[in-house]
Amino acid sequence: MSAERPFEVAIAGGAVVGAALARALRGTRVALISPETRPPRTDAAVNAPDIDAHVNGGFDSRVYAISPGNAAFLAQLGAWGAIPEARRTPVHAMRVYGDDGASLIEFDAYRSGCSELAWIVEDRLLQDALWRGLENQDGLSLVSGSSIQELEIAETQASLLLEDGRTLGARLVAGADGARSLVREQTGIPSEQHAYAQTAVVANFACGRPHRNIALQWFQGGRKEGAVLALLPLPGNHVSIVWSVGNAEASRLLALDARGLAQEVAAASCHALGGLDLVTPPRGFPLQRLVAQRLVAPRIALLGDAAHVIHPLAGQGANLGLQDARMLAATIGGREPGRDPGELRLLRRYERARAEDILAMRAAVHGLFRLFDAKGARVAQLRNAGLNFADRIPVLKNLLMRHAMD
Repeated sequence: MSAERPFEVAIAGGAVVGAALARALRGTRVALISPETRPPRTDAAVNAPDIDAHVNGGFDSRVYAISPGNAAFLAQLGAWGAIPEARRTPVHAMRVYGDDGASLIEFDAYRSGCSELAWIVEDRLLQDALWRGLENQDGLSLVSGSSIQELEIAETQASLLLEDGRTLGARLVAGADGARSLVREQTGIPSEQHAYAQTAVVANFACGRPHRNIALQWFQGGRKEGAVLALLPLPGNHVSIVWSVGNAEASRLLALDARGLAQEVAAASCHALGGLDLVTPPRGFPLQRLVAQRLVAPRIALLGDAAHVIHPLAGQGANLGLQDARMLAATIGGREPGRDPGELRLLRRYERARAEDILAMRAAVHGLFRLFDAKGARVAQLRNAGLNFADRIPVLKNLLMRHAMD
């Protein structure tokens, strides 16, 4: 491969963000480097119209709340329609409760003049939909079953040595290789990392009452030291939970049997959806905050978790990454004819375009976590009063929704 002319773009990482960028760069000579030996596949049961027939193992325990803006982006890529319609669950409203059990802020799509606030989509189905269109994409080379081992930046191109001994060259390397990004590390872009001392416990449940396409969330700061529980609607009478709790509490929850965990989640959610029955084994994901000091360097652009990792309490991590892919693809596709896609001055357009949104979301999410993690009766009183106050200001609520729906 080293004897060939360099690719215009080499993408490190074949998960959602990297695959979306590859799809968005149609017509560009791209190498997608993925450690997976083959694209994720969907078994026949997942495509079945009868959800109840395959619920025991049919759902992926990891889901995303995809914003309408990113749903439109995925539709432009041809990936949205490849996800079975029965497995794309619209969120029509959201209710967020304070840690006093009474404070509440509600968001309603209909009152805001839109059809949905978000769509809940399973990770496995989204990856499969993105990869299906890659196998025959003109100009795209799939470099599967290996990762970058060494990265060298020269004046006219980057040289990549893969773990299997292959080498390739590229004008631009897009690092979509996750929080432990080798691209970020080998390029020397510094990052600030902070462990939240929390684990996100995720699982799926059948619920006794219909969720009515309403997402529910409880801040439990005063009772469980910054814990946040979210119930996200899935097809039929099913929900996915994301319960961010302290590491010791997470270990306890993950060790419970199916009935015990279901009872804990039902109690923590004030039995809002009646009795719960576990349908997929729970998983735990350690939580951290990561901020890359720069998004670009000569012949390098970072996106997704390689650039920023935020707390899942707002469900915006995947959306930020997809927005990165949208903007980087637009920057590369909109460059002047013949211009080098790895030129630093060009890449700074992408960095500037993303800076405000990333900073605003990062500050809002981290600020909310710190606010509800803070101890003391006075601060608890203030934060819950603030939640109720925001609920009574339609202009403020609409502003928050518009930012999250991009």
